Amino acid sequence: MLRRALWLGWGRGLLGLGLGTRRGVSTLEWDGKVSEIKKKIQSVIPGGAWNPLYDTSHLPPEHSDVVIVGGGVLGLSVAYWLKRLEKQRGAIKVLVVERDHTYSQASTVLSVGGIRQQFSLPENIQLSLFSVEFLRNINYLAVVDDPPLDLQFNPSGYLFLASEKGAATMENNVKVQRQEGAKVCLMSPEQLRNKFPWINTEGVALASYGLENEGWFDPWSLLQGLRRKVQSMGVLFCQGEVTRFVSSSDRMETPSGEEVILKKIHEVHVKVDHSQEYQPVECAIVVNTAGAWSGQIAELAGIGKGPPGTLQGTKLPVEPRKRYVYLWHCPQGPGLEAPLLADPSGAYFRRDGLGNNYLGGCSPTAEEEPDPGNLEVDHDFFQDKVWPLLAQRVPAFETLKVKSAWAGYYDYNTFDQNGVVGPHPLVVNMYFATGFSGHGLQQAPAVGRAVAEMVLEGHFQTIDLSPFLFSRFYLGEKAQEHCII
Repeated sequence: MLRRALWLGWGRGLLGLGLGTRRGVSTLEWDGKVSEIKKKIQSVIPGGAWNPLYDTSHLPPEHSDVVIVGGGVLGLSVAYWLKRLEKQRGAIKVLVVERDHTYSQASTVLSVGGIRQQFSLPENIQLSLFSVEFLRNINYLAVVDDPPLDLQFNPSGYLFLASEKGAATMENNVKVQRQEGAKVCLMSPEQLRNKFPWINTEGVALASYGLENEGWFDPWSLLQGLRRKVQSMGVLFCQGEVTRFVSSSDRMETPSGEEVILKKIHEVHVKVDHSQEYQPVECAIVVNTAGAWSGQIAELAGIGKGPPGTLQGTKLPVEPRKRYVYLWHCPQGPGLEAPLLADPSGAYFRRDGLGNNYLGGCSPTAEEEPDPGNLEVDHDFFQDKVWPLLAQRVPAFETLKVKSAWAGYYDYNTFDQNGVVGPHPLVVNMYFATGFSGHGLQQAPAVGRAVAEMVLEGHFQTIDLSPFLFSRFYLGEKAQEHCII
């Protein structure tokens, strides 16, 4: 009877408390008062479990040791390694907040799924070597009673072409790649023609070809495999959007005499999907893996909101950049031995399946950068910019027919087109894994481990990613990667 009386009196109780209307009351105030009222009602019900006034299973927990903002492959990789490296099973409570549970706009599933070691920086080469080993031993992600995970890894390699102008840089890059253990060979135009007769070598002075551990795989399979695995390890998921951080601050003086404000996040507010509700989640650590939107999440935490030229005023320089991927058919196109080809012009392509279908595109120039406000495809860009470059390099592509196309986002680091990994120097419990500008998917297994090591041990262990720390933006020390597609 008491429960029935409370239920019938719910509306009257709201009116009696002056909450019968929301006029003049902010959403946050309203939600807070409703939450308090529910707690008071629950406290007067005698004995036993109480059937709540409405279902709260869609809400995140009130406490989590780690909140990961962004549930793409990078976020899931961080979650996986935190659980795998925890000293005692169940010791760390991890929550992943993802606003788009369909992943319809996620960079992960809209990428072409390539993996390579042909980078210019040793750290990027090491990250990809670790990650390809992880992908080739994907039983790490096996879950009892689930079917085996098949990433459809195709080890056909990458083929980079260089003009006379870029040949010396390519030679230097390959030297670094070999020193780090990558299996890469240089090819002359004549060797190129012999191995890949479908290539027009005009304007090509040198090529580099990945002999092992390069190719492409299915991004969706990796995403789903990681998600199933971390759920089996006890990671919690919430569909919603992070709207606010509640933090405390302390002032301190640096050795140079500059006064800085150190912040620590105590609470993350998560707005639940299709609702005005939000849930505060108390936490010890926040990991920003929000991809193209990680700059906005950093701003929410107060990062970059200080005088220009100071550490406090240094922003996270990551923004969304829209990139198109086109799928075409060409009956006389390159065969099954074709690698992913990257042309000096910026155009690239790879095979897609066994039926003479191909995926590819070309990054726009600074003047051609499309509006990132939507994911509409510019088909004229292919006709006017991409197709002529493809057909010049592969004459068979003169007769290609475009079948479909889509657009996705790069989490583009405008400073040096490289990842940001590790803690923020002032917001001391926010960690980053973002800004990879197109190569985050392939390096996610290694980056996830690096972040987990930093969170759990306080330093990088497997791969030293110190050049990728946030502080480089303030110091002006670029970790410039020259092999960006």
